[in-house]
Amino acid sequence: MIYFKSKEEIELIRESSLLVGKTLAEVARVIAPGVKTISLDKLAEDFIRSNGGSPGFKGYNGFPFTLCISVNEQVVHGFPGEGVLREGDIVSVDCGVLMNGFYGDSAYTFPVGEIRQEVLQLMKCTKESLYLGIQMATDGKRVGDIGFAIQNYVEEFGYSVVRDLVGHGVGRNLHEKPEVPNYGKRGTGVKLQDGMVIAIEPMINLGVKNVIQESDGWTIRTADRMPSAHYEHTVAIGLGKADILSTFHYIEKELEKRGIDQI
Repeated sequence: MIYFKSKEEIELIRESSLLVGKTLAEVARVIAPGVKTISLDKLAEDFIRSNGGSPGFKGYNGFPFTLCISVNEQVVHGFPGEGVLREGDIVSVDCGVLMNGFYGDSAYTFPVGEIRQEVLQLMKCTKESLYLGIQMATDGKRVGDIGFAIQNYVEEFGYSVVRDLVGHGVGRNLHEKPEVPNYGKRGTGVKLQDGMVIAIEPMINLGVKNVIQESDGWTIRTADRMPSAHYEHTVAIGLGKADILSTFHYIEKELEKRGIDQI
């Protein structure tokens, strides 16, 4: 069942989503070679709670952390830990917030120091594909239009789209209907309507599309151990134009302050 949101409920989802963006900006402020990923997790939890929210992921289906931190070949759902980030890593940080009864959900892939040009290009293309998908998130379009826009773009560059993980509805629950694959055919799938709120989150691999679940029961990595990039926005379906409820503005402002190249 798809839950339609009132304008007031969409504004509450926006509040939660903006706190996600500000939390990821706190990560952007400190992420660097030598940083332990568990320290990023603690920073995020403290920031969310001090701003009136609760970590949306912590305890969700038993997930034990505030952030999903996925490094290099890890696609999503990676565990923060004592591991130290290294020069040349890329790190997908996925964050959820529960506030006022509604969830916000967003993800950003960060470069750690200087990274290889081919990996930078993967990140750039993945982020661009997110916005191409968002352009399709309007009343009267279909879920397949979003997936097609993403898939068609990234495959032109020779990248592959993860099939086993998809975007989703967002609201009073972190994961609601409909599922939003990052691949598909135009004009197919669930019809998008005003009042729906979805998370669009392309997960794009430099190598093959196949993925494997690690022994922790959560972390998903690429089968060939090639890098993967991941960006996500929470979006309200609009009449003629999608309304992006989350933001990368705060993140990219912090990266700019630190002289980290924007993609």
